Amino acid sequence: MPHIALVTLVVRDYSEAVSFYTDALGFELVEDTDRGDGSRWVVVRPRGTEGAGLLLARAKDEAQRASVGAQTGGRVGFFLHTEDFAGDHARMLAAGVRFLEEPRHEAYGSVAVFEDLYGNRWDLLQPARP
Repeated sequence: MPHIALVTLVVRDYSEAVSFYTDALGFELVEDTDRGDGSRWVVVRPRGTEGAGLLLARAKDEAQRASVGAQTGGRVGFFLHTEDFAGDHARMLAAGVRFLEEPRHEAYGSVAVFEDLYGNRWDLLQPARP
């Protein structure tokens, strides 16, 4: 298997999720296809990449709704790499992204934890150069 193509992220609403990921995080909308049953196939991914994307899947029942924002049990579950940590951090702050800590510089790189609109935790990370 050459790579992971998609990771499902359960969301409350397609439109609010697309808006957050494209406007606040700067992702691109790769696909938004009506499946004919009230559901959609919605894929976003970091702009300009060919790597893994997020399949935004609207919660269909109470069990799925309960998992929105808690899919990784409160741990950082997603890692967004950048080549311009300061610039992306400032842009995301201006777009209203909620960071849970001030940026810090570790041996592995510059990092700050943020939450998406549902409370899922992400690392914004610029890996250290070898």
